Amino acid sequence: MLDIRPVGYVVGLLVAVLGFAMIVPILVDLAEGRGQWWVFVESAVITMLSGGMIALASANGVREGLTIQQTFMLTTGVWLMLPLFGAIPFVLGATEASITDAVFEAMSGLTTTGATVLSGLEALPKGLLIWRGILQWLGGIGIIVVAMVFLPELRVGGMQIFKSESFDTFGKILPRAGQIATQISVIYVWLTLACVLSYLALGMSTFDATVHALTTVSTGGFSNYDASFSTFSGPAEYVAALFMILAALPFVRYVQLINGNPVALHRDPQVRGFLLTLAVLVGVAFVLLRGTFSYEWEQMLREALFNITSIISGTGYASADYMTWGPFAVALFFFIGLIGGCAGSTTCSIKIFRYQLLFASIRAQLRRIRSPHGIFTPRYDGRPVGGDVLSSVMSFFMFFVVSLGLISVALSLTGLDFVTSISGASAALANIGPGLGPIIGPAGNFGSLNDTAKWILIIAMLIGRLELLAVYVMFTAKFWRA
Repeated sequence: MLDIRPVGYVVGLLVAVLGFAMIVPILVDLAEGRGQWWVFVESAVITMLSGGMIALASANGVREGLTIQQTFMLTTGVWLMLPLFGAIPFVLGATEASITDAVFEAMSGLTTTGATVLSGLEALPKGLLIWRGILQWLGGIGIIVVAMVFLPELRVGGMQIFKSESFDTFGKILPRAGQIATQISVIYVWLTLACVLSYLALGMSTFDATVHALTTVSTGGFSNYDASFSTFSGPAEYVAALFMILAALPFVRYVQLINGNPVALHRDPQVRGFLLTLAVLVGVAFVLLRGTFSYEWEQMLREALFNITSIISGTGYASADYMTWGPFAVALFFFIGLIGGCAGSTTCSIKIFRYQLLFASIRAQLRRIRSPHGIFTPRYDGRPVGGDVLSSVMSFFMFFVVSLGLISVALSLTGLDFVTSISGASAALANIGPGLGPIIGPAGNFGSLNDTAKWILIIAMLIGRLELLAVYVMFTAKFWRA
C-alpha cells in the first residue's frame, strides 16, 4: 500500500515555510501604514498552522528515502499545495480577488510564469506587491532543486542525462536535496543581492529594486507597474537582461565554478548553445527594428536585447509592445518562447538541451541514411547518448505539442479567439507570461478571461512547470499499481 506520510511531511513543512515568509509583507505593510498587515497575519496563521498540522500528522512515517511513486507525488504535491495557500492573501487583501483569480495569481507566481490578472498595480498595498515577488523568488529556487535532484532521478524528458551532475543519490533523496539546496541557495541569494544593488545604482527606489530583483533572478516577470519594465526604460534594461541571462544558465555550473572549476560554464554545451541562440535572435530582432522604426540604434539594440531575453528565458517582462513590430516579430516571439534556457536554471519551456539532443538524433539519422552500413550514435557533450534518453526527449516533444494543441482547443471552446487561445496555451504551458494579441499581449493581462479559461491556464502552468511527464504519469493506472 502506498504510504503518503513522507510526502505529507515534506509538503507540510514547505507550507509552513511559506507561511513564515509572510512575515516580510507584514513588515512592509506596517512600514507603509496602509492597514493591510492584518491580511498577512491571518494568512500566515492559517498557512503555518495548516502546514504544521500536516507535517505533525505525517511525522511518524518519515524515512530517509522515497520510492519513485512518492517522489512523483511530492514533486507535484508541492506545486499543487503551495499556490493554494499562497493565494490566501489575494482573497483577503485589498484586491478582493475571487478564488479563481487568487489561485491564478499564486500559481503564476510560484511557477514563475508571470501572467497576471491584476491591474492598477501601482495602487495596490506594497505588502501585496512584494508578496508577488516573494512567490516568484521561492518558485525560482524551488524549481532549480527539482530540476537538479528530482527530475533526473525520475527520468523526465531526458533529464537523466544530468544525473551524475546532480549528485546522484537516489534512495537518499531528501537529505541530498537539503545539501544541494543549501549550496544553490547561497548562490541564488548572492545573485539576487547583486541584482538589487545594480538596480539601486541606476536610480530605482529600494522597494522597486527589491521586488524587481526577486522577479528578475527567478525569471518570473512580475512587476509593480501595469506598464511592466517600460517604467524603467534605459540602462536598467541592460542590467535586467544580464541577470535574466545569468539566471537562465545551469546553477550546477556555478557550484562547480566556486569549487575550483573555472571552465565549468564555458565547457557546457547548453551554455554555448543558449548564448549563441540568444545572440542570433537579438541580431534578427535588431535588424527587424532597423527596417521598421527610425529611432536611435542604441534604443533598438536595447529593446531587442531586453525583450528577446525576457521571452526566451520565460521571464515575461516587456519594455515595449512588440505586437507593433510587425507580423514577423509576432511569429518570432511566439516561437522563441518555446525555446527556454538551460536545464537546472530558473527558466522554463522546452529547454535548449532538448533541441541539441533532437538535432544530434536527426544528424545521426541522416548519416545512417547516407551510409546504411555505418554505425552512428548521437552524442552530447562528447558522450554517446543512450536510447532511453532520446526516447524520453522525443516523448517530451510529443507530449508538449499534443498538450499545446489540446489546451488551445479547450481555451477556444470557452469563447476565446484563435490568437488568444494558442498564445495563452503557449504562455501558460511554457511558463512565459504574456501571450499575443490585444487581450493577453504585452500591453494587456489575463484579468478579462472567463473563469473556465483561467482554470485551464492554471492547470497548464502546473503541468508545464513540472516538465509535463512528472504530472501525466500520475494519471496512469500502472503508476498506482507499481
